[in-house]
Amino acid sequence: MTIVGCKMAMKASLLGGLCAAVLCMGMAGAAWAETTAQSSSKPVTATEATTQVVAAADTPAATTTTTTTTTTEAAKPVVAKHTKHKKHKKAAKPAAAAATAAPVAEQAAVPAAKAAPASEYVQGGAKTCLQCHATTGTVAQILNTPHAKKADARTPFASHECESCHGASPQHLEKGETPTVVFKGPHMSPVEAQNKVCLTCHQNGLRMNWQGSQHQSNDLACASCHTIHVSKDPVLVKATQPEKCFTCHAEQRAESFAFSHHPIREGKVVCSDCHNPHGTSGPKLLKEDSVNDTCYTCHADKRGPFLWEHEPVREDCTNCHMPHGSNQARLLKDRPPFLCQDCHANSSHQSAPLSGSNLPGTELAPASNAGNGFTSLNPRMLARGCVNCHSNIHGSNSPAGQYFER
Repeated sequence: MTIVGCKMAMKASLLGGLCAAVLCMGMAGAAWAETTAQSSSKPVTATEATTQVVAAADTPAATTTTTTTTTTEAAKPVVAKHTKHKKHKKAAKPAAAAATAAPVAEQAAVPAAKAAPASEYVQGGAKTCLQCHATTGTVAQILNTPHAKKADARTPFASHECESCHGASPQHLEKGETPTVVFKGPHMSPVEAQNKVCLTCHQNGLRMNWQGSQHQSNDLACASCHTIHVSKDPVLVKATQPEKCFTCHAEQRAESFAFSHHPIREGKVVCSDCHNPHGTSGPKLLKEDSVNDTCYTCHADKRGPFLWEHEPVREDCTNCHMPHGSNQARLLKDRPPFLCQDCHANSSHQSAPLSGSNLPGTELAPASNAGNGFTSLNPRMLARGCVNCHSNIHGSNSPAGQYFER
């Protein structure tokens, strides 16, 4: 075969392949068109819709539309069923609904009844009260106290001002009758009513033990000690606090005039340094749990511990001392050696009877005592008595201090 014949054969072969390819593509297109037409004519089932949503994950808009449509169609029967049930329930129990309406109305009226007293408070507050009481005693001085700080939400003046303590008193404003709560004077309210007002704010801190305390048990009102309508409450000032306490505690007042006394009248020590009048867990309204712990607050050098302890000291300071005042030196109950012989009277020189005959300038002791070495001049009757030798009477840390001599 010649070269020309070969070329013609190759062209015919290529042309045949091209025609075959075109024919195949036409057949495939016709099949695709037929499938599409059939698919569009059938309804889409729930399974096919889910398959389409998963297949079209790359198209958010299509996914959202399909999901919303399906959810809405699925929810329609439930809503209709629920509405039908509600209508059936309402139609079935009309009497029960009517019976329930009355108690509900009564319950709604309760808050309104509780809120009603708020309208009884005077609108002008302290300004209205001071129109009459501005010149009455020290009433106007309340404006200079912490209770009148309106910017502080904890104070009475932050709410109803005067009536926060005296209570809503429309009868006082309109008819001149006694206010709801009165703290002093002939029309004074019961102690419980007074203290309830104070404890509304002053319940914590130093007042937390007020319930059951000695003062509370004896029906003592807060206003019996405290004066509110003054710029400085006298019971909170060191110079004037003792006189307020001495109003009831006359015995302690007398002891404060004794030769030896704590500097109470001088204003250096006051009752509240040792006592909490609002109640404590310790005895005698002491601020600490015991007498000794209270004394150690100032007298720390007597606390110890010591190598040699003096038992009465460890037990209670008041075994030897009178804290409010005494006519003996160093607040002692009695002067040594007589105070010491209350306990030490069993042997040796401790049990020797001592009296004024043993002071300087007296006659010699009887012969019966001469053999024991006693003369009219006994050192235990001079100066500090037993403490002349037993100087560390509160305790000693010396190895040789068994007798508190060093």
